[in-house]
Amino acid sequence: MKSKYLFVILATTLAFGSNAVAATVGQVVPIGGQSADLVLDEPRGVLYVANFTANRIEVMSLADLSIQTSINVAAQPSSLALSADGRFLVITHFSNFAAPASSGNGLTVIDLNTSGRQTFALGNPPLGVAFGIDNLALVVTTQEYLLFDPVSGSTQTLGTIASVTAKTLPVAPANFPADITNASIAASADGLTIYGLGGSTGTFTFKYDVISKQVGPGGIVLASGVLGPRIVSLNQDASKIMAGWVMLDRQGAFVNFFKQRSNQFSTGTTAFDNQRGVLYAQIPAVTGEPAVLQVTDPDNLTVLERWQLPENFTGKSLISSDGNVLYGASDSGVLVLPIGTMKRVPRLTVSAEDVVFRANFCDRRVATQQITISDPGNNRVPFSISAPSGSGVTVSSSSDTTPATVTISVDPNAFSSQKGTTAVNLTIASALAINVPPSVRVLVNQKDPDQRGSFIDIPGTLTDLLADPVRDRYYILRQDRNQLLVYNGSNHTRIATLKTYNSPTGMATTYDGRYLLVGHDGSQTVAVYDLDTLQAMPYINVEAGGGNEAHSIAVSAKAILAASVDYLGKGHVIQIDLASRRAIQLPTLGVFSNDNISTKTVAVASPNGSSILFASADGTTMLYDANAGTFTNARKDFKALSGAYAASNFGNFVVGSNLLNSSLVPAFALDSSANVPSGFVFVDQAGFRSSSTGTANPGVIQRVDTSRGKNSVLPQVRMVEAPLSTNPTTGFTRSMAVLYSRTAIVNLSISGITVLPWEYDASVAPPKLNRIVNSADQTPRVAPGSLVSVFGTDLSPVNIATSQIPLPTALGDSCLTINGLPVPIYFVSPTQINAQLPYQATGLVKMKLLTPGGVSDDLNLTIQPQAPGVFYAPVDGTSDTVPQLVRKENLTLVTDSNPIHKGDTLTIYLDGMGQTLPIVDAGAPAPSDPIAVPLVAPTVKLGNTALTVRSYGLTPGQIGVYQIEVFVPNNVSPGLNMPLQINQGTGSTTLAVRVVD
Repeated sequence: MKSKYLFVILATTLAFGSNAVAATVGQVVPIGGQSADLVLDEPRGVLYVANFTANRIEVMSLADLSIQTSINVAAQPSSLALSADGRFLVITHFSNFAAPASSGNGLTVIDLNTSGRQTFALGNPPLGVAFGIDNLALVVTTQEYLLFDPVSGSTQTLGTIASVTAKTLPVAPANFPADITNASIAASADGLTIYGLGGSTGTFTFKYDVISKQVGPGGIVLASGVLGPRIVSLNQDASKIMAGWVMLDRQGAFVNFFKQRSNQFSTGTTAFDNQRGVLYAQIPAVTGEPAVLQVTDPDNLTVLERWQLPENFTGKSLISSDGNVLYGASDSGVLVLPIGTMKRVPRLTVSAEDVVFRANFCDRRVATQQITISDPGNNRVPFSISAPSGSGVTVSSSSDTTPATVTISVDPNAFSSQKGTTAVNLTIASALAINVPPSVRVLVNQKDPDQRGSFIDIPGTLTDLLADPVRDRYYILRQDRNQLLVYNGSNHTRIATLKTYNSPTGMATTYDGRYLLVGHDGSQTVAVYDLDTLQAMPYINVEAGGGNEAHSIAVSAKAILAASVDYLGKGHVIQIDLASRRAIQLPTLGVFSNDNISTKTVAVASPNGSSILFASADGTTMLYDANAGTFTNARKDFKALSGAYAASNFGNFVVGSNLLNSSLVPAFALDSSANVPSGFVFVDQAGFRSSSTGTANPGVIQRVDTSRGKNSVLPQVRMVEAPLSTNPTTGFTRSMAVLYSRTAIVNLSISGITVLPWEYDASVAPPKLNRIVNSADQTPRVAPGSLVSVFGTDLSPVNIATSQIPLPTALGDSCLTINGLPVPIYFVSPTQINAQLPYQATGLVKMKLLTPGGVSDDLNLTIQPQAPGVFYAPVDGTSDTVPQLVRKENLTLVTDSNPIHKGDTLTIYLDGMGQTLPIVDAGAPAPSDPIAVPLVAPTVKLGNTALTVRSYGLTPGQIGVYQIEVFVPNNVSPGLNMPLQINQGTGSTTLAVRVVD
């Protein structure tokens, strides 16, 4: 397809979008009837459209998207196929009129080279037709698979179909082709596989191998027709197939599916974009919702973007061979999308999902942060952004045009009565952007000094938390992005983000600690990860003969069991075999039935693998005994259950606020308060328990000593924010984990995770500040804006690093001030804090640290106007460090083996160059336009030779990092340890470098 065609499409799209109530993308081409199928004929520059109700084939020009001509054909053309060599167009006719009218089911073949035409009668209603690469057409009827040769007109019966009943005509108004034929057939792009589905009272599927000419089951058989939209699409090699809302792989496993669907047969579409590696899908969640096309990841259906459409797709979609245009059957006829030039179509993106404000007891000023709203194609897109009135959050400018920087302001006094974290959602809208604008969540945390823990922001829907049994790390499931997040237990930084299948819900480690298993709510698989390499392994198919999804998994010493839900919505227990990558649905649970347990059921194993507890929302509890190899108990002592669940090594179990003994008999209630139980972890014969009274209130954590009976719960300690109190899939929560090292306790909480030290409730000693050094060269010389390391004792109860931008002024319950002004912090530990000095601070100042243990004595220090210090960096493959001097010629660090040459240009990275113009806030990234330049210019000498300073200033996008670019003249003297001296105002620093001719 030539580029001029795309220009016409894009121009029309923009015009259409700007005149609509909401901006949309796509040009509608009406055909005066109902579109049943499409075929692209790119060599002839046309699209053939089966007009089901008008009994004609519309021929649409790809150049100007007009209906060029129409081909009158027999009644009800329902399916189209073009031979691989482009010679024959085959049309099926679903003309299945009831007596006394005459049925006209048949097949039309048009030779596009000669315009010759033949019509063949079919004994049964046709469901569809598709060509393989061999130029033979597979014709599927309600009774048989026929292989049709358009050259000779001969047919061969490949197999028969049983129990498929076709609808008869006429039908009631407001029925559309997909409602009538109930079928769809498509071929893979390589022409080697044809897949189809059909059926009116049920659903059958098939898969046809073009080379072997064998027809086999397609992996889906449903008792009732509930697989809408009735569309089939395949990727390049048929390794992924979309059948309605289900994605299958080569093995026929339901690897992913859309959980929310209206099941309308004639609304929606799917199409694999093999060039861009995405899947386009319109799968309405409810009838009548706005027409929106989702751009998804074909590995797990993660939604990457949402495009607003002028009308619904109603059937098959095709993508041009150059990947630039998508054509789809739609309400009016054809909808054309310029997918190759979407970067030129107005859209909105936001630089952050969450914006976190950590108000603290030493800073009550109005706080501000900035986000950037932009258009990926650099269009000027007008938009508005607003916060709920009276929320304490304001934005400016509330109306602007991309690219724009929006300032979010939070008045901490408006949240003074809320001692947890409050989430305020910002609304973004645009009359021109065609995508559904992404959301932004503003998180405002208010805490008192007695509230323990430090929270780390993780956007999205978090569904499970699990500590590694042998490694100092932990795992979190993010359901809305289909991700497994891996965190380091020593500093709580993310070390890996792994893909899951759709809608992950629960996880477990294998008994040997080698693998992590993840169950899903939108996939009939369990994902498997090697914990030594953090690599995904082949999945486990948990269909188990009933279309099961494994929602919650538990591993005992004898068996891996999971609480599952089948395709009929019935709950079961399934047993998973890691070796065979298969699962079975247990026929019984010992003497108990496995026919229909609650769909909201969770499973948890004791750490020693002796037993597995199953707890259900309907109040049922069940116990699997690994030694007996069967279920030994099932009780219903409660009307309903929810919240925390846990199993110990000593025969105790917790569900909600209830402690159960080894026979699952309730021993006593852990709490009689109104708190909602969230997390529980057994540690030896004791444990930890978390709960909350509301999302904006503090959570509480308590130690539990089960040997004390009803007095087992020890006093509450308030947490920095509330733990999560529900899982959207199961209704239960596993929101607490104790790290293998027993150094910290991690909780899923409102903002993401809250980390508490092991001895969170111990009396905390007041902090003591000993000394401060420049983070660049570790000398005591510091200047306004310097990055510094502060050393002392009891500076923080935990080790935490943050990637939050701008830097927070409180981290790990520690708040550092200079002359009462809060200092941005990016790392805290019991003995060290890394921070950035305010640019306003100069001269003799007093530094003070506030922690839950108290307030430190003042540390007096002198901040020089300038105190340049060069950063050091490690040398590859060694433990040595060298100054960060980079040769522009090869972009590598200056070393003895990579010395400075005459004529070199060097970039020196340093800090401590002091105040700048424009003024930059401490903790914020440096601007790029204009660059922030120090008030005092530096000079640089190499030996006795002055170097030309070409530029200097803060490094754009970095915090507190300056750079100087210098030129080395030819008259510089060579030497092994030549002094490189940087002078700036009253400060200077000298390095030893090697210089060669």
